[in-house]
Amino acid sequence: MLKTLTPEMRTVHTVEALRRIVRGWKQDGLTVGLVPTMGALHDGHLSLVRAALRTMDRVIVSIFVNPMQFDNPSDLGTYPRTEDEDSQMLAEAGTHLLYAPTATEMYPPGFSTSISVGSVAEGLCGAHRPGHFDGVATVVCKLFLQSQADAAFFGEKDFQQIHVVRRMATDLDIPIRLVACPTRREEDGLAMSSRNRRLTGTGDRDRAGALPAALTDAAREIASGRPVGTVLAATRARLLKAGFAEIEYLELRRDADLAPLSERDGQPARLLAAGRVGTVRLIDNVPVDGPSGLDDRTA
Repeated sequence: MLKTLTPEMRTVHTVEALRRIVRGWKQDGLTVGLVPTMGALHDGHLSLVRAALRTMDRVIVSIFVNPMQFDNPSDLGTYPRTEDEDSQMLAEAGTHLLYAPTATEMYPPGFSTSISVGSVAEGLCGAHRPGHFDGVATVVCKLFLQSQADAAFFGEKDFQQIHVVRRMATDLDIPIRLVACPTRREEDGLAMSSRNRRLTGTGDRDRAGALPAALTDAAREIASGRPVGTVLAATRARLLKAGFAEIEYLELRRDADLAPLSERDGQPARLLAAGRVGTVRLIDNVPVDGPSGLDDRTA
């Protein structure tokens, strides 16, 4: 299907309006891609939009700050909301449809269903943010069903989240292809994140930049054969010395299924970390060796 004409971006706030538009697209034989976000957009999000535009006839971006995935009410309250700027960025990027439901539209009165994913949701962020991945799985499942998209695009920065979403979609037989896109980074290597704008304390931004550098060096050392435990201990000490207030986790996991690894097993692996600079929680990950285990798959 030729995509010579790019229609002006429309914005809808209800499931009914979303489905009406998508139904028309599908009747015309067009493929539909979805980029789920919580707004406060940056070039990392736009890279997902660009990836979707390269392969899909129509692209939907959802913006919804999901209360179900926040374990800390103050974190929800301070999450940046930049609706006007986000809309302008998406329109300029060529997005076809912005879906921005209200909390009441997403969770109507009486809503009482939650999706819990085991295994891949345990440990890492799951151990430090109780209920977080239940909220993620629930809202993403709803977005998949509401949009009826053919493919959904996620960034590898949230590596565990991709595994959780894929497990959920596979287990519930949702016919959608999940596309994992490389992490977009700032000039100093820091993974792009909406939370980065909260690094406002003196020296916080420089301290945050130590995370990708330390992970990259650690991945190289592990790949060269140094003992995993020794490398992780040294990396943790390096980050604390660089000014991180806390290291929540620093672990080596098998890339394909997030199984914990105390030593390399010959398969592609991923080094994952979460820590705090001041009050800002940062996460990141880097591959240790070999191709990613997150190839495009149909759930």
